[in-house]
Amino acid sequence: IQLVESGGGMVQPGGSLRLSCVASGFTFDDSDMNWVRQASGKEPEWVSAINPGGRNTYSANSVKGRFTISRDNAKNTLYLQMNSLKPEDTALYYCVRGEVTTFNGKWNFPPMEFWGQGTQVTVSS
Repeated sequence: IQLVESGGGMVQPGGSLRLSCVASGFTFDDSDMNWVRQASGKEPEWVSAINPGGRNTYSANSVKGRFTISRDNAKNTLYLQMNSLKPEDTALYYCVRGEVTTFNGKWNFPPMEFWGQGTQVTVSS
């Protein structure tokens, strides 16, 4: 399994970025996909999810209305369009294959072999 993210960078507050994740080594169009972020010194935080067909999407309240997850199964690629970025969005953003669940306030993530290497997003003036 290989997941390669790109598109991160430094942007001013209020700006936009589009992250991409190219997948290989598994059946992409049969897989739930997620974006997960981790700020320095903090636990990973689930951001957004999309079902295999791309019809159903889900986002954390902290990004709802600002971030949009999408996928192109013909290109084996996952996207995250991020608008109205805030300093608190600064983190390493990971593309993650599989189901993310929560129990008793804790996130349960797929094993690390189902994660990409991450792309850094920094929001600063």
